[in-house]
Amino acid sequence: MVDLKRQYLLLKPEIDRAILDVVSSAQYILGQELSALEREVASYHGVPFAIGVASGTDALFLALKACDVGEGDEVITTPFTFIATAEAITYLQATPVFVDICPRTFNLNMECLEKKITSRTKAIIPVHLFGHPAEMSSLLYIAEKYGLKIIEDCAQAFGASYRGRKTGTMGNCGCFSFFPSKNLGGYGDGGMVITSDEKVAERIKILRNHGSSSRYEHQCIGYNSRLDEIQAAILRVKLRKIEEFNNFRRRRAEAYRALIRRDDVILPVELPGCNHVYHQFTIRAFNREKIIKALTENNIASAIYYPIPLHRQEAFLQKNRPAEYLPDSEACAAEVLSLPMFPELDDEEIRMISQVINHAS
Repeated sequence: MVDLKRQYLLLKPEIDRAILDVVSSAQYILGQELSALEREVASYHGVPFAIGVASGTDALFLALKACDVGEGDEVITTPFTFIATAEAITYLQATPVFVDICPRTFNLNMECLEKKITSRTKAIIPVHLFGHPAEMSSLLYIAEKYGLKIIEDCAQAFGASYRGRKTGTMGNCGCFSFFPSKNLGGYGDGGMVITSDEKVAERIKILRNHGSSSRYEHQCIGYNSRLDEIQAAILRVKLRKIEEFNNFRRRRAEAYRALIRRDDVILPVELPGCNHVYHQFTIRAFNREKIIKALTENNIASAIYYPIPLHRQEAFLQKNRPAEYLPDSEACAAEVLSLPMFPELDDEEIRMISQVINHAS
């Protein structure tokens, strides 16, 4: 699905030097590399604050906590995402409320969302799934109407934009994952929160560091969630290339679109005003198993993201109550198939993958 070694070899001299510089400095936690990365990510997004944390999951959790989401609150989100989105809500003893998706983009369906708002609703987490921005104009209108916080899950959408605005900059916070396979990926776990709210930023900085803003002085019970210096140094090298790498992904997506020709396959869309960064190239295939079999026989990877929507996962099922029926999420789960997608994928590989799909029977 992703050949991480190709990108490393492309950037090897810069990455090796960055790692060695950190090792030579003997400063590994909350040092100059993280401070520089935070400034650079904030500048890239045009926001004043960026806070590095230990993972994308922690980014969501700490953003929610800093926005005062807590026990008894409800947070609306999508069931068609990685579990971390909803896990972060439950860490705070809040309740995830699942809203069905739009099958064209795999993102929250705004026509369904407003019906799920109650007096206990505190926030909404839209997920810019696979790199396609969620419908933020409608979401911002609804959030303002009901006085709700918006925490954008941008784990798969670093560099994507909606009507000229980068994902992560439109809500109260934007949360990113630097898991190795992400568009901007490190060599281990890592995450970041961006925000324009100084109070929220300061609270996350304290929470990530054991509730402390100065050494051995603790304002609250916090957490150990710091993005380390080696990861920050690697990410700084890759950040300089993110636009180039995302453009490569977009070109690979266009090549797939031009070459895949099957009546029983629906290709991913890019809606007007959206800049899709294709963390995944995810098709909908009505004969999915035949296509998977053909790809496997030709030593081509594929993956199903996600086979079981969150509202049907055991972890979120309520006792003595059947799972809610969310038809589009369930239909997509039965049809989606993600194909190999990374910037270094070459034209011949895309032709071969497409040809295998076209002839699968």
